[in-house]
Amino acid sequence: MPRPTVAQLTYGSCTVIFSTLAMLLLSQTSSGPGVAVIAVAALGLGLLVAMTVPVPRPSPASASASASVSAPPVRQQVQPEPVPVPVASVREPTAS
Repeated sequence: MPRPTVAQLTYGSCTVIFSTLAMLLLSQTSSGPGVAVIAVAALGLGLLVAMTVPVPRPSPASASASASVSAPPVRQQVQPEPVPVPVASVREPTAS
C-alpha cells in the first residue's frame, strides 16, 4: 500500500477538523455518545476525502522514455572557439 501524500494528509486532516466543528455546532449535542458519533462520522469523511485526492502520475513522456530499451543518443563534444580579448596599450608617463 503506498504512503499518503502531503496533499492527502492535509485535505483529510482539514476535513476532519472542520466537519467535526460544523457538526458539533449544528447539532448542539453535549452527550458523550453524540460526540462520539460525530467524531466517527468526521473521521470517515476525512478518510473519504483523503482517498479521493488525485495522486500525481508520471507524465507520458517520461513513462515512454523509461519504457524504451534503445541506447541514448550519442552527443558530440563541441569545442568553443576562443574569444579574442582586446589588449590596451600601456604608455609610460612622459616628463614635461
